Amino acid sequence: MKNEYKRAILIGVIGIIVISILILQKPKIKVEESDNEMKAPEFQGVEGWINSKPLTMKELRGKVVLIDFWTYSCINCIRTFPYLRDWHEKYKDKGLVIIGIHSPEFKFERERTNIEKAAERFDLKWPIAMDNNYDMWRAYNNHYWPHKYLVDKDGNIRYDHIGEGGYEETEQVIQKLLAETGKKIDMNLTQEEERKFLPITPELYFGYGYSRGNFGSKEGFKAKQTVNYSYPSSIKEDYIYMTGSWYNDADNLKHIGNEDGNVILNFIATSVNIVASSEKEIKLYVYIDDKFINKNEAGDDVVIKNNQSYILVKEPRLYNVVKNNPYKRATLRLNTKEEGFSIFTFTFSA
Repeated sequence: MKNEYKRAILIGVIGIIVISILILQKPKIKVEESDNEMKAPEFQGVEGWINSKPLTMKELRGKVVLIDFWTYSCINCIRTFPYLRDWHEKYKDKGLVIIGIHSPEFKFERERTNIEKAAERFDLKWPIAMDNNYDMWRAYNNHYWPHKYLVDKDGNIRYDHIGEGGYEETEQVIQKLLAETGKKIDMNLTQEEERKFLPITPELYFGYGYSRGNFGSKEGFKAKQTVNYSYPSSIKEDYIYMTGSWYNDADNLKHIGNEDGNVILNFIATSVNIVASSEKEIKLYVYIDDKFINKNEAGDDVVIKNNQSYILVKEPRLYNVVKNNPYKRATLRLNTKEEGFSIFTFTFSA
């Protein structure tokens, strides 16, 4: 009986050790075999090409192709660019071809000149296909920005990754697929930047067609009308409040007249961005807890001059408002007295 008891304990200990090893062991990357995957769709409905002549998947056979669905005002897409730039430089001579499929979220992202400016600003040197009618988006049955697909030398989709992160895994697959072409790949992986994952204010949209419900002004949205918003008596966390006159469009609110217009938000994050534009260059003043934002917390697009903090807004794009803010609740107020300023979204990170 005692021996059976000892045997049971021994078996239990061995079981625990085996389970522990399996838990701690890094899982293998799933790369589909070429005969189990679908062919990459041919380029279709592309309105124009940037950085390249028109391409076909057929002529790219023999290469490893990274298809990247993106849109230029998307902060999640922007945060992937350093890795894409690095992979482009490391592997372009080894047979990797990156193709950016630019599928717009907002109307202004359909304009070729805006995409070209973004490509230059972010130093994107690979071919970009303008997917203004979402033909490529539908061909891949895609639902996300960003979304990356890796296509092997035979034109098969072997791997995909949704959103940010997974950079080391993605690069390992790039190296595996390049090795299948006969190339010798002995490069170190690009180190993934460590990021904190803390609770933050969710992405917020303006406009009656895009809002996700976090709009606190009692006047609400009135489609295709100018609404005069009053100061709130109190504000909820993570809700947008407006003051002044704003024209309600489907995907944005546009300031009307030359009286004070304010956007007020109590948020929690270390970094805050807006997607915005203006009919002419305007100063958008930035306050944190009713004081001009200081230089230690000011975003990359904030100018501090004569004891004032503001952003010069004109072209439609993402503007970094707050950076390195202590991780705590704070109230952001954006102020303008000039007509024609439009705001589309808030995005956050920590």
